[in-house]
Amino acid sequence: MSTTHSDPAAVKAADRAHVFHSWSAQGLIDPLPVAGAEGSYFWDYDGNRYLDFASQLVNTNIGHQHPKVVAAIQEQAGKLCTLAPGFAVDVRSEAARLIAERTPGDLDKIFFTNGGAEAVENAVRMARLHTGRPKVLSTYRSYHGATAAAINLTGDPRRWPSDSGSAGVVHFWGPFLYRSPFHAETEAQECERALAHLEQTIAFEGPQAIAAIILETVPGTAGIMVPPPGYLAGVRELCDRYGIVLIFDEVMAGFGRTGRWFAADHFGVTPDLLTFAKGVNSGYVPLGGVAISAEIAATFDQRPYPGGLTYSGHPLACASAVATINAMAEERIVENAAEIGEKVIGPALREIAERHPSVGEVRGLGVFWALDLVRSKETREPLVPYNAAGADNAPMAEFAAACKRGGLWPFVNMNRTHVVPPCTITEAEAKEGLAALDEALTSADAHTV
Repeated sequence: MSTTHSDPAAVKAADRAHVFHSWSAQGLIDPLPVAGAEGSYFWDYDGNRYLDFASQLVNTNIGHQHPKVVAAIQEQAGKLCTLAPGFAVDVRSEAARLIAERTPGDLDKIFFTNGGAEAVENAVRMARLHTGRPKVLSTYRSYHGATAAAINLTGDPRRWPSDSGSAGVVHFWGPFLYRSPFHAETEAQECERALAHLEQTIAFEGPQAIAAIILETVPGTAGIMVPPPGYLAGVRELCDRYGIVLIFDEVMAGFGRTGRWFAADHFGVTPDLLTFAKGVNSGYVPLGGVAISAEIAATFDQRPYPGGLTYSGHPLACASAVATINAMAEERIVENAAEIGEKVIGPALREIAERHPSVGEVRGLGVFWALDLVRSKETREPLVPYNAAGADNAPMAEFAAACKRGGLWPFVNMNRTHVVPPCTITEAEAKEGLAALDEALTSADAHTV
């Protein structure tokens, strides 16, 4: 008979004996045994409580253990736990309807997956079949998932060990004024030059060979770089001109994270395909999907779509999505994310940046913010080198440890810390976390020049 443990040592021992962790050297990690979670917090077995400024993996948008979503999962489990994707199921249809109601434009058909990477895989497959073209363009500063096509589309170093170089993927530089690859001095210049670079890339790769351009509407793990005004509209125009499918990856940015239902809503641009996961149900049960335009959906009216998953539109996952979306609407959770970002997080982070020599730039919106940590504000040299590990990454490791000592669980990637709490965070909780962050940054300041 198997049992779960209330003894943290037993939990840790079982983990170390049997669990193989993602993105990790297995012998070098020390996972924290977690006893429980609620709202914006989780805690260990020793009673240490952490304010979750990472929203786990930027997915618990409605916080931990939201009672309405927990109840919906329990109720659905008592009624119908699972059913194959080929059947019409009330909760699956309702989840699709609620998502389609909120996606931009005519993205009214929903293909469900188990998560974001599978959503990207299927969006790319749809684009290639719709256009009959092989290539897909994505930016270097991006993350799109860890499955075969998604990892090739990913721009960050997690791609390197799996980069077959034969997946029909071409990378280009997206806009990022603070570290501009285009020597731009203003947002307008960055936008204009980034679009010119993309158009050149399209020309040299052959427009007739390009099926899709995929962009994180606001890039997440790569640094929360909000695109300059006009950029996404410019990409839309290039796609229209060359018959290229535009895919927005909203896996991280969607469902309230930026203070709108979708980040695309900030820019007034509608893609042809939109991928989602994470915030659609705060990760309570694995769920992702693709929202599909009428034109692309019509491609498969008489032609079978060659893709599917056993758990596509899983009833428990869909029940949690229905409850999540309804709770977000009823409790003004998206509006809360916008207000907290505008009135509390944004102003506080800009104030923190003035006080700390290690903070080079603050950027973001909603509850989706990044601090670019540097050795020098003048040179903008990153606090640690790109893709640093071991001793080279010590300054960031020290900063993360300081956060945790202060009861704050941070999201740290390369030379950045991201401020990405649940969309439900209160003003008091946000201020508590920002005070802990402020204090922890003194450890980063020690490494500045």
